[in-house]
Amino acid sequence: MSIMTLIKTIQDIMRKDVGVDGDAQRISQIVWLLFLKIFDDKEQEWLITVPGYKSPLQSRFRWCNWAKNPEGITGEELIDFVNNELFQALKRLASTAGVSPHGKVVGSVFEDAYNYMKSGTLLRQVINTIEEDVDFNSSSDRHLFNDIYEKILADLQSAGNAGEYYTPRAVTQFMVDMLDPQLGDIILDPACGTGGFLTCAIEHLRKQAHTPDNMRILQASIHGVEKKPLPHMLAMTNMILHGIDVPTHTSLTRATPYRRQNRSTHGSL
Repeated sequence: MSIMTLIKTIQDIMRKDVGVDGDAQRISQIVWLLFLKIFDDKEQEWLITVPGYKSPLQSRFRWCNWAKNPEGITGEELIDFVNNELFQALKRLASTAGVSPHGKVVGSVFEDAYNYMKSGTLLRQVINTIEEDVDFNSSSDRHLFNDIYEKILADLQSAGNAGEYYTPRAVTQFMVDMLDPQLGDIILDPACGTGGFLTCAIEHLRKQAHTPDNMRILQASIHGVEKKPLPHMLAMTNMILHGIDVPTHTSLTRATPYRRQNRSTHGSL
């Protein structure tokens, strides 16, 4: 299934749901579902590659245990689980003491997230569509996120409020090429939007990071600030898919910008 077809299929299902009103809510709904799918796929990888990794989520709240089975919970049971158990548990991660860095990432993403869908049957259809057609542990499918991301950005352009602007990828790539950041430079985008400039900077610096120590330097160099929940969620997802496994360690935040900077740019990206 093509990306355009995938997103259109999901949107068409959501249009049948009385709780989802307009493109902005459909986009928000798609993004939190994709985040949980991506986080679960990454956890499968971290369990192998990160020594001692332990999921910050209780077993029953992991995507693989409640969403992956196409014959799993549906209808009113699914809506009740998502609204009254899953979301409550994920939101608590943002403020619970002793939560792992990965847990803090999930908590920050869901702090202001909301499930708009009212029909558990339709929600199950959306979940099954995502689960059947995308595997972010597949290198080829991981590249598909760039296409999903661009489609979501295009929809955000048309659904957003006046004055919102998401810089085209060609422009952010040009900016990074002209800045030519070097490993160890601090990269700050104080209005990072969905993380377009930061991801271009990461890919630029990755060519210079040939050792694990260099990768740690890279991760510590990336800083971004975004105050709006939806682009912040997209930026966090974008960081994870570009190898920044714990974006909270790179100051991708909705708080006061990190002040120190060597090379930076401004604007919603």
